[in-house]
Amino acid sequence: MAYKATKFLDTQPSVIASAAVGGKMESEGPLGEYFDKINEDPYLSSDTYEQGESQLQKQAVIHCLQKVGLKGSDIDVLFGGDLLNQCVGTTYGVRSFGIPFLGLYAACSTMSEGLMLASLFVDRGISDRTMAVTSSHFCTAERQYRFPLGYGGQRPPTSQWTVTAGGALIVGEHGGPPYVRACTVGKIVDMGVSDANNMGAAMAPAAFTTVKTFFDDTGMAPSDFDCIVTGDLGKVGSRVLCELMQREGIDISHNHKDCGLMMYHLQQQDVHSGASGCGCAGSTLCGYFIPKLRSGEFRNILFSATGALMSPTVSQQGESIPSISHLVWLSSETTV
Repeated sequence: MAYKATKFLDTQPSVIASAAVGGKMESEGPLGEYFDKINEDPYLSSDTYEQGESQLQKQAVIHCLQKVGLKGSDIDVLFGGDLLNQCVGTTYGVRSFGIPFLGLYAACSTMSEGLMLASLFVDRGISDRTMAVTSSHFCTAERQYRFPLGYGGQRPPTSQWTVTAGGALIVGEHGGPPYVRACTVGKIVDMGVSDANNMGAAMAPAAFTTVKTFFDDTGMAPSDFDCIVTGDLGKVGSRVLCELMQREGIDISHNHKDCGLMMYHLQQQDVHSGASGCGCAGSTLCGYFIPKLRSGEFRNILFSATGALMSPTVSQQGESIPSISHLVWLSSETTV
């Protein structure tokens, strides 16, 4: 059965493996134990931070493949992207694997888009096994989107800390839980927010639009899910999302989880409004949520990562921040 934006997957493919890698600050947060590898060196033994971010992607792919005894040649297509110009973190990170590649840019929602496309390729019989990978790095993001690290600019309370992490997963026809049951393709939403230091407020309306669309399309309710997971709305965006849903008579306050609020100890680690970056939702999904779905601790989650489709150039020109959120329904149960 298909709806305008929400698609049910006929074969309900499996996420057969996932892996998450992170940095030192991530290891000190509440999710530290869920990473497969921690890198104490922000350069990851490379010459530049950008090369270091590529290493995050490479590590995530390697760990993911090793978990199920596969090689790059066993994967039909790899979907990947990051926050850097021309997605060079991904292209340089995965170039050695020889996997057919489709690059993505959905900002911090890249993992939900990658998982959605990887699942649809398997469900429609285009591929037997697919992968999705993404990453972010605090130092590369700061250099590109804000100021050089040595500038020492004051961060306002609404700002978020870019996660240094990567996540990768493999989708296949058969492999046990979790299963991909449905997905909702997001729309670009722009409510006129232009403050690049308040990404949560900019992205929350996109998450609201996509999550509400899923409930409208399917007739399901928040109570059908253990968790409704957003990518990196942080304190400000999470509050806005819950308020927007409440206005529509939909209460998600009891089971809403935001990766941007889960990654760090907000006060102790001084991250202001929370975490952000492609690696935030990517590593939290791959390291925390997928294993809990596989074990049956969670039965059903909605994963709706969020991304701000901006660039430093257009922000400096006074443009507002358009955002998007793609949603995937993951379940420990299948009806096939």
